[in-house]
Amino acid sequence: MTEPSVLYSVKEGVGTISLNRPAVLNALDAPLAAALAAAAEEAARDPNVWVVVVRGAGRAFSSGMDRTALSGGGIGEAFFRHWIRGLNCLEDMGKPVLAAIHGYCVGGGLQLALACDFRLAASDAVLGLGATRHGLIPDGAVLRLARVVGFGRAKELALLNDEISAGEARAIGLVNWVAPAGELEVAVKRIVDKCFQASPTAFRHTKRLLHESFHVDPRSVIEEVVKAQSECMASWELAEANRAWEERREARFFPGRSGQTGTG
Repeated sequence: MTEPSVLYSVKEGVGTISLNRPAVLNALDAPLAAALAAAAEEAARDPNVWVVVVRGAGRAFSSGMDRTALSGGGIGEAFFRHWIRGLNCLEDMGKPVLAAIHGYCVGGGLQLALACDFRLAASDAVLGLGATRHGLIPDGAVLRLARVVGFGRAKELALLNDEISAGEARAIGLVNWVAPAGELEVAVKRIVDKCFQASPTAFRHTKRLLHESFHVDPRSVIEEVVKAQSECMASWELAEANRAWEERREARFFPGRSGQTGTG
């Protein structure tokens, strides 16, 4: 029986999406793109998922496009539509999304990581794009990359196809953290624990408004900000944060209070 190209599991509030084609370094093909989109949508709507971790099985996060599938005509419009749908879902969901990167994170692998909120790289990671070298545009990165690393660096990566180390990626802001290769799991847990310390309602609104800040005049959304803040003020999370302050302890949002769960 063929293994699924993407695995999805939930444990203790963490939804894990794993690319699962280790024999080809998690190269991307049409079935994987469709499965990734389906897993991302399931994680977004699952009330038991508070944090999402995206990773790759085996020796790499992802080596990018499956060149065998591409040269054989197996990559077409359906691939790109599923791929973009999956990346947009990760970017839009009102939950923390962490890319746990090791080994190769190139081409579509880096595009996938850029759709996540946070990027943690093992020190052995190699990051880059390479699409224009193969006659394509980096469709999942071209509209995101410059916002993360700036226009000049984005041109180097997207047009000259430079590959860089995890340390170099950290220096230009492409990744948030670098961990020793043997300590990636410890670092993932540490970041996930930090995500659990954020109010789900406040996180969801803050993430959405940060994204919208690239498209609108801040003054044009004042009423929307006030409405979101009012929802936060009325939430059980604020009541818990206030109790925690009075009791001189850390607020505890997960697994929720009075039946409350994470939101999409």
